[in-house]
This record gives sequence, structure tokens and C-alpha cells, in this order.
Amino acid sequence: MDNNVYKTILNNIHDGVFFLDHKLKISLWNTAAEKITGFNESEIINKQCPKNILIQVDEQKMSLCKENCPVKQTLIDGKIRTKVAYFQHKEGFRIPVNMRVLPIIDNEKNIIKAAVSFYDTSPRVIIPQRTQELARMGLLDPITKLGNRSYLDMHINFRLDEMKRYQLQFGLILISIDQLQTVNEIYGRESGNKLLKTVIQTITSNIRFFDIAGRWSGEKFVVLILNVDETKLDFVANKLCLLVSQSNTIVTSKILRTTVSIGATLARSNDTTATLSRRTEELLQHSKLFGKNRVTLRIDEE
Repeated sequence: MDNNVYKTILNNIHDGVFFLDHKLKISLWNTAAEKITGFNESEIINKQCPKNILIQVDEQKMSLCKENCPVKQTLIDGKIRTKVAYFQHKEGFRIPVNMRVLPIIDNEKNIIKAAVSFYDTSPRVIIPQRTQELARMGLLDPITKLGNRSYLDMHINFRLDEMKRYQLQFGLILISIDQLQTVNEIYGRESGNKLLKTVIQTITSNIRFFDIAGRWSGEKFVVLILNVDETKLDFVANKLCLLVSQSNTIVTSKILRTTVSIGATLARSNDTTATLSRRTEELLQHSKLFGKNRVTLRIDEE
């Protein structure tokens, strides 16, 4: 098939697609790949994947850019591989993707390249999305465009009532950005807000569309995880902690990384908004006390 023909086809599909050779140099980068990652073709073609783009990690906290790289493995053994991974967007935040790696074989049955197809699994609708309505009701945080403390209080009360009526379990994750104040002091509040938005983008891209994220105060954010048990809550909280630590923000030509401290707990039948938020705050402070960049679900876990 003529190169222009197959390139036209690849540029009109919804999945991102790129080709790599044995040196992991990229020779094709389609339009969907640009849209999903933010990197355009001119920034990618003839560049080596691990050095400047994507910087992939998986759900087991392992880098996929070195010995665990599924592309390298397919280039060696010719096997098709699928993987859940988290690509780094050009803006620094993490996006969840499902990727598939296939070998490209020549007429002599030599593996000459690998083709990677991937699609973004971020939630299509993130609550809250009705920003104008929330702003009119005084429930919108103007910087993050998420619901504010009043919005979260309203939803926590609703979920507590729902749990008592229908035994629908939910969890509360309280997240604090560890270095935000330092960034504000050194680089200014505008840079701090940019860092804050990167963290929020990573968080909201990696929760389900019906879970609820909002700004609790200053550097703190809450995620309500619905229909969850403690094992799942622990997994989600640790995943968010990891992905934030693997994200970055560019400020005055410098790449800044940050971490978050997290307290997470399941709601109890006798909880009120006050007792639930107080318990989660205690768990958060425990994470900060024991070194930050970690999750605490129980105080007695040390």
C-alpha cells in the first residue's frame, strides 16, 4: 500500500498509533496520538521514545521505559502485548491508556518495527462538569473549575444518607500537595496555580466518571470514591499518589515535580460530615508526619 494511503487511514482513526524501530526511534505518529498526548508530529518523528515523551508507568508502579518496555519485548520475540499504562502528557499530567503492541514483519519474516496503538481511558464526563451552573450557585472553585468545599459537603451529606438508606459504601480521599507553598514562595502564585492544575488534571483523569473530585481548601482536595471497599480504596489512593509523583510542571524553563500526602477512609454508618472529614484529616497528617508522598488508611499501620 502507498505510504500516503496508509498514513491517511491512520490519521482518521480514533486510536493513537506510532511505529518504533529496534533503537526505539519513532517513524510514524498519527493525528490521534497528537490529540491524546499533546505532542505534535514534528516533536516526535525520529526521536527516541524513552528520552523525551510519554515516560510510561503501569499499575504496579513500574516504569515501562527500560527493561520492562513491552515494545522492546515485542521487537525481540514478536509477540502481541496489551497493557494498561499511564502516559505523560506534554503538559506534565498523567493520562490512563490501554495500549497494544504488535510486531511489523518484512517478507523475510524479520521483525523490523513495532506498532503501538493506544486509546485514552480517562472519564468522558467528570463531575462536576456544569461549571456555569455551579458558579451561579456559588459551588465552583474558580481556579480548578472543580466543586468547592460547599459542593463537597453537600455530596458527603448526600452519600452518608444514601449509605444509611441503601448500604451503598463510599470512601473519602483527602489529598494535600506537599510542595505547593514552597513553589508559591519561590516561583510565585501563578506558577503554584499551574502546578496545582497539573495535579488536579492527573487526579481527575484517573478516577471514574461518577466519582467526585473537588477542592477542599488551599492545597487540599477531596475525591469521593463510590461503591468501594477498603482494598479498592487503598488501590485508588495509592495509584493517585504514584501518578502525581510521576507528573511534572514546567515553570520558568524548569521542570518541577511534586508529591501528595493522602489520608483515605471508608465512611461508617455512624459518621457525620464532621466526623468523616476529621478522621480523614488525621490520616492525612499521619502521612505528612511519616515522610509525605504516601497514603494512610489506618493510624496503627506503622
